[in-house]
Order: sequence, then C-alpha cells, then structure tokens
Amino acid sequence: MSILVVAEHVRGELRPVTLELISAARELGGPVAVAVLARDPSGFTDAVNVDGVDEILAVPIDQEEFENDVYQQVVERLIEERSPRAILLGFTVNAMAYGPALAAKLGLGFASDVFAVRDEAGALVAERSYYGAKVNGEVEFPGHDQVVLLLRATAWPPAEGSGAATVTEVAVPADGSRARHQGWVEVQAADVDITTADFLLSVGRGIGEKENLEQFEELAKTIGATLSVSRPIVDAGWMPSARQVGQSGKTVKPKVYLALGISGAVQHLAGMKTSGTIIAVNTDPEAAIFNVAHYGAVADLFEVAEELEKLY
Repeated sequence: MSILVVAEHVRGELRPVTLELISAARELGGPVAVAVLARDPSGFTDAVNVDGVDEILAVPIDQEEFENDVYQQVVERLIEERSPRAILLGFTVNAMAYGPALAAKLGLGFASDVFAVRDEAGALVAERSYYGAKVNGEVEFPGHDQVVLLLRATAWPPAEGSGAATVTEVAVPADGSRARHQGWVEVQAADVDITTADFLLSVGRGIGEKENLEQFEELAKTIGATLSVSRPIVDAGWMPSARQVGQSGKTVKPKVYLALGISGAVQHLAGMKTSGTIIAVNTDPEAAIFNVAHYGAVADLFEVAEELEKLY
C-alpha cells in the first residue's frame, strides 16, 4: 500500500516540512505519492520531484491560499480513491485545521506531533511525547488499516536528489469552503527566531546563576551565534520561551549547535539532535548530551567560554 504525503505551501513557496514528510514516507517503504493542491500545481511539482517520490498528484483547486474545508474534501477523496496506508501531514497550523477532522470523519487512526514512525511486522508505530514532553510514548493503531499522522517539523532531514516521479493531474471536485483567506498580517516577533539560526550557542542549568547569562549573551554576539537555552532556564524565568530548545520549546536544526552546561534531557535532545554539528561541553562525563554530540569536552563551561573569547 502507498504512502500519501500532502504538500504544504504558503505564498507560492513550498514549506520545508513537505520534503521532511517525504523522508519519513521513504522510511516506511512502499510507493510514495505527493499530493499538490494549488491553483497551479505545476509551480510546485519540480520542488517535490525528489528521490523516493513515485508519483505526484497535481490537484487544481480554485483557492490561491490554504482553506481548511477544501483541503479536507480533496484529501478525503484522494484517500477513498487511492487507499493509502498512511497519510502524512506536517504538524502545522494548517494541517491541524483539517487533519484531525479528516481522520474522525473517515474513522482512521490518528496521531499528532509525531517525531518517529516505523513499520513493525506490517503495523505502523508512531512515537510522540506526553505530559509536557516529560514522557515519550509509542502509539499503535489496532483495528485501523489507514492512519493520519501529523509529523513534527525538523524531525526528519529534508529529502534531496533528483526524482523521476510520474505527474498525474487529478480532478477532485470540492464544494467550496466555509472559510475564506482574507490576507496576511505580519506579526512582529517579540524575540529572535532560533529555528532559523545557522549557529546556536545554547546554555543550561550549568551556568549556575541568572547573572551569568550576560556573559553568554556577549559570547554569542562575539562568535556570531544566536543564544538559546534549555528548559530550566526558561522555567526559572531567566529567558523567554522563544529561546527554549526542546519538545516543549522550539525544534531547531542549525548547522552548528554548541551546548554549554546542558545535561541532555530527552525532551531537549529531541529538539536539537538533527543539528548539523553538535558540540557539547559538560563537567559530567556521563551526561546524555554526549550521546548525540559529534564533538564533546568534559570541561568547565566558564573556562571554555573564556578561551573562546580569547580566540575571537
């Protein structure tokens, strides 16, 4: 049975999560079909024609931008016609607007905020977190041959390479939408967006006192990094939640992640373990952060910070 990926796009740009969904689909095996719903689907077919995609379903719709009722109707019909084993959507505002309703209406298995999925003897098993990301659990779908999964952004690497997918134009009638896209309102962010940073300097409870934060803010500026923090720093009220890395914070994927004084709780690792290069400094040689680090040093973070300042 095939895997159906629903592409997501905003303002004429394919969202990166789409390519990550394709990577997840390839892990599950079986033919992978990517559905592109757009006024002009041809504008996105090249972008999703990557290695591992077998078919692109180009579905013309009247709407220029996302409208939840239209997406639900179209994807519902694609499921009925194609009978995919799994329907993969991003864990995004858009997909949350129709994914759960779609699963409920068709009686399909459902899980959201999924960060891992696998096949066990023909049955799908998804992993997600519970209780404020304090516990990870496995979700099974007994009695369901088809499931809708909303996958967390950056949990998979984006699919790459040149594909040779067949492009099929599919006419799927939709009855229109009760929603209407009216326009865009730019929201001024209160703080930096750590999810877009290429270089993150992240600090944890190892810094000791709030007053020490200033030193690492200055260090981040000096070395050209963006400062991020682990959950204890936010829980203590020392930094805003926009700076928090982890399952209950932001999931990040910088080119370089420098972790100073972070032990590596499960929820923190899930938020940064796909970073390009992870460098960890901790005085505890058994710290879990070293299990995912590419480079590590059992050292005092303040001494390392001083040496970095000298280098720059």
